[in-house]
Amino acid sequence: MPGTASSDARIVRRTAGGFRLVVSGEELVLSFSDFPWFERATAEQLATVRLHGRDHLSWPLLDVDLSVESIRHPERFPLVAREG
Repeated sequence: MPGTASSDARIVRRTAGGFRLVVSGEELVLSFSDFPWFERATAEQLATVRLHGRDHLSWPLLDVDLSVESIRHPERFPLVAREG
């Protein structure tokens, strides 16, 4: 059912530079340089990942949402920060 959360996404390994995530059988690598908001996350925060549909991931304990495409090609989605 589109839009519903599933557990077909899981963290398989964390390293000093990032972590590996399997989504529907595809292994993806997230480096902390490309995805800095994960660097200080706890194991529980990282492991609480949900797949919504086929292309949307969320980490509710971190309030982070990403498309799978942005993980595959982070260079197409540059980080932009605004000072508040």
